[in-house]
Amino acid sequence: MKLYTIGFTQKTAEEFFVLLKSAKVKTVWDVRLKNHSQLAAFSKYPDIIYFLDQLLGIGYENYTELAPSEELMHSWRHQEIDWKTFQKNFKELMAARNVEKLIKKEWPQAPKPICLLCSEVKAENCHRAMVAQIIKKLYPETEIINL
Repeated sequence: MKLYTIGFTQKTAEEFFVLLKSAKVKTVWDVRLKNHSQLAAFSKYPDIIYFLDQLLGIGYENYTELAPSEELMHSWRHQEIDWKTFQKNFKELMAARNVEKLIKKEWPQAPKPICLLCSEVKAENCHRAMVAQIIKKLYPETEIINL
């Protein structure tokens, strides 16, 4: 089973939606803490729901439980912590939130493939890659593909 991840930054709306269409994504899981910012452009909530549904017939779910806390994001963005520390703190936060229980509840019923949505251009330094790894741990047959 394929699990996609995508960041909207540095993509046009056309590039973004063509990538999702080409991957045949059925559901987008938005893992952003703040999905309503004007900086989110075409991926701004609630507009993203309309675009995904009307353009591609893709479902949308927002799981802020799978996003870093404001404090953790602030520390990372302001270079108060390095990536290794961010990863450690994010893993601890995910454990404290018991996100595995949430994923086990939501994953089986969601139309697939699923794509995790965040803002970062590359998945390497984005929490969405870490969320994808949690899913892979729970469902080892999962193949992670970064769009």
